[in-house]
Amino acid sequence: MVIRTFCSLLLFIIAAPVFALSQVQATIDRNPVIAGEYFVLDITADDDLSAGALDTSVLLKNFIVGRTSVGRSTKMVNFDTTKETRWQVLLSPKSLGDVTIPAFNINGVSSQPISVKVMPQGAKTSEAQNVFIKANTNTSDAYVGQLITYKVKLYLAVELQRGVISAPTVEGAQVKQIGEDKDGNEIVDGRRFRVIERTYGIIADLPGELVINGASFSGDVLVEAPRRGGMFGFNESRPMQTEAERQVIQINSTPPSYQGKWLVSDIAVLKETWPDDISEFEVGSPITRTISLIASNTDDTSLPDIDIPLVEGLKAYPEKPLRQTFVRDNQVVSQYSLTTAIVPTKPGTYTLPEIRVPWWNPHLKKQQFATLPARTINVIGSTVTPTDIPSADRFTVNSSAGYWPWISGVLALLWIITLVLWRKAVAANTRDNQVSPNHKKTSLKSTTSELKAIIHACDRNDSSAAIKALQDYFSDRLGQPMSLTQISGLSTQLEIAISKLQADKYSRHPQAMDKKSLIDAILAYQQPSQASSKSIIVELNP
Repeated sequence: MVIRTFCSLLLFIIAAPVFALSQVQATIDRNPVIAGEYFVLDITADDDLSAGALDTSVLLKNFIVGRTSVGRSTKMVNFDTTKETRWQVLLSPKSLGDVTIPAFNINGVSSQPISVKVMPQGAKTSEAQNVFIKANTNTSDAYVGQLITYKVKLYLAVELQRGVISAPTVEGAQVKQIGEDKDGNEIVDGRRFRVIERTYGIIADLPGELVINGASFSGDVLVEAPRRGGMFGFNESRPMQTEAERQVIQINSTPPSYQGKWLVSDIAVLKETWPDDISEFEVGSPITRTISLIASNTDDTSLPDIDIPLVEGLKAYPEKPLRQTFVRDNQVVSQYSLTTAIVPTKPGTYTLPEIRVPWWNPHLKKQQFATLPARTINVIGSTVTPTDIPSADRFTVNSSAGYWPWISGVLALLWIITLVLWRKAVAANTRDNQVSPNHKKTSLKSTTSELKAIIHACDRNDSSAAIKALQDYFSDRLGQPMSLTQISGLSTQLEIAISKLQADKYSRHPQAMDKKSLIDAILAYQQPSQASSKSIIVELNP
């Protein structure tokens, strides 16, 4: 029992969370301050501490120390517990000018000192210090078509009621916002500010000086205003407006040594998505291939289209390219993706050529290439089992004279049987001639129903059903099984119509089928007359 209790206590001690002081932070509610007025000093520690852990005697040299209050809080989020101790101290400066609040040391962890500007009574502090805006760019010079990242930070020391951040105005360039706004906090001169960060992309169209008129903020904030005739104050709404400083960027033209479609980026790579689990492909089976061009510090509109060459024996059905721009790890990244369905038309070994995309490195100031190596694929035909045709029996005739009477009898019997069969064949031929018109009507009815099936499949935009109905139609019309390749070889119109039909089938975003072109191609086909073939046979057989 004692051992069990000891183990439980040891387990509790091990499993219990361990709290240790790691940060002490000091902030003030305003800067500058007015002599004779009190302002609030906040000291925060990330641990549960006693009230006497903070020594405020270091403040007595330059400040009058008023009431000090202590508060504690504990938070638990997903079993992660955090504790906090906060001291609020009222201070009033003893002298004018720049006064320093020294660093506070608690259990070996210190805060940062704060420089406070003390102004004489009656002086008006600028309200713009409660709200200001800063902006910076990622480069001081760029190239035509290069993405310039323009980051804006709005600092708020007061509560925001409403407001709008306006984009910078630039002549001769494209400006658009990239990503979503970020909301955080920063400490500036000892004051805690709410910071709203926004990123813009600027692309210059022409070389020369690019003047960026800074982004601006306009809105309403809540500020503390004293009540007339009383010692208490209240909050009131006041309009605020501020603007970032103007900046000038030098834009360079395209280098004369550059060859290919112009693309400037910090880095550019080509990636490929391919069905790696398949080593061999069959004729007629689509192969989905996705090629992506990824570039850093570039807008998606600047990415060039990728030319994908193909060899004979392969047909390509590309989809509409996808372009997107996003922010990852504080970097602007753009991507161009092209998905293509490759359909082999005959067996063999094919090599997809290498793909190269040129781009300009502004840091190294030279042309480089994003490369996708060549790929070899093996295509096999459909497996067809041949049908064995039995060979005719060989008969051996014995020429011995002793068997002639028997042979003569057999021949006579065969002649009689042949005569009977001939009479039956003549009668059967007569009946077939009488049934032939009905058979033709049945065949005509069958092809008509299959043509209607093609039309209905086009109306439903069902390319698979249209292909099946097309094969049934021509198989019945020509009296033999017909594949799409064989049908395409009947006429140029049918080849074009079937290519459009296959492109719609293998596309991930199908469009309305071209019913008119398909039906016109079917009706325009004229089956070769059999009379000409019969006349040739007659001429060859005297």
